[in-house]
Parts: sequence; structure tokens; C-alpha cells
Amino acid sequence: MEIILKEDVLNLGYKNDIVTVKSGYGRNYLIPTGKAVIASPAAKKMLAEELKQRAHKLEKIKKDAEAVAESLKGVSLTIATKVSATGAIYGSVGNIQIAEELAKLGHNIDRKIIVVKDTVKEVGNYKAIIKLHKEVSVEVPFEVVAE
Repeated sequence: MEIILKEDVLNLGYKNDIVTVKSGYGRNYLIPTGKAVIASPAAKKMLAEELKQRAHKLEKIKKDAEAVAESLKGVSLTIATKVSATGAIYGSVGNIQIAEELAKLGHNIDRKIIVVKDTVKEVGNYKAIIKLHKEVSVEVPFEVVAE
């Protein structure tokens, strides 16, 4: 029995894959739970059209992400924060502070896509990675200085 998966199914396939399964598995589990539909000729045509439209949309989203990445290439941030006498920061610097500094420069970047690998607890130079798309990311250097 051929079916079209509507969501990822472990050890079977990914969303929008056409797979062959045993009739009982398809009719008794996958189709009633909404994880798949029968791969009729009409359903295959709809899937092909949907994939074609989605490819166009994904291409546009990727181009927009690349444009934003290009605008962020030369950006370097300086984040001022309260520091103790030993040079340790009170608290830490994270993606929220980086997003605020980028907003001051005119780049509205969602803080959820900013990744800081190391915990920033001291004054110094660090790098943040902004993941704009699954294939497009940009590194932004930032310096933490005493306020």
C-alpha cells in the first residue's frame, strides 16, 4: 500500500514522502491518526504542486536571510555592563543584550536565533552566531567592556 506521510514518522520517512507500507499498518494506524493519506493519483498531484509552491517560498526566505546576513557582515558590537573590581561581570551577557545592541544599530533580529556558545561572565572579546536560516548563519563579534 502506498501512502503519503503528513508528518515525520520514525524509521519510516519524512513529511511528504511517498512510502510503501503493509495494508494493516497504513489502514489501522497511520491513516486514522492523521500521519498519512492514501497515495491516490489526485493526492500525488496535490503533493507535487504543494512541493513546487513551497520550494518557491523557501527560496525567497533563503534569499531574504542571505540579504540580512550580508548587512550583518561588518557589524561589531560593544556591550557595556557592570563589572566587579576583579573584572567579573555581575550576571552574564547573553542573546538578549546582543539583540538589544543590534536593534540600536537598526537590525531587528529575534533573540531566539542568536546563539552564544560560551557563557560570557568576564570582560573580553566573544562571538555570537545568528542563525537566519537552516543554511544561512553569520558570526557577529562583540566586545564586553566595563560600564
